[in-house]
This record gives sequence, structure tokens and C-alpha cells, in this order.
Amino acid sequence: MQNVICIESPAFFLMLDEVLEHISTKFQLSKEPQWVDGETAMQLLNIRSRTTLQQLRDSGKIRFSQTTRKNIMYDRLSILAYLESNAQNTF
Repeated sequence: MQNVICIESPAFFLMLDEVLEHISTKFQLSKEPQWVDGETAMQLLNIRSRTTLQQLRDSGKIRFSQTTRKNIMYDRLSILAYLESNAQNTF
């Protein structure tokens, strides 16, 4: 025997919004943009050298997208993953 639940559209979408808000809070989903410029990438990594940023990019440690010769954008999630992979546990 199956039960069917009927719900009006406005109530459904309100419930859906609340579920999405709960999920984003629980998993700390960021509303930050996925792609950031070099300055923001350097701030996230706490580095001052563009050469260091280029080394991380060239070695494949962080993802990037290069739409033009001078326009390079960095994947925020790969930067955070790189930082997490280098995190040290406390004693």
C-alpha cells in the first residue's frame, strides 16, 4: 500500500528553499565564486609572490583556467583542497 502526499506548489517551493538552506548551512556551502583572480588566490594561500602562485599552477597543485594569455583564474575549491592536504593535525 502506497501513501500519496499532495502539497500546493507555493508550499512545496517554500519547503524546498528551507531544505536547501539547511543543507548549505550544514555542509557550509560557500556562496563565494568558484573562480578567483590571482590576487584573491594569493590571499587565500597567504603568499605574496606571483612566482610561487605560478609554481603551484605549473606543478598541478591548484587548478586554473586561462581564457586569454593574461587572464588566469584559479579554482577556489582546489586552493582549499591544497591547503587541507597540507594541514597538520594537532597533538
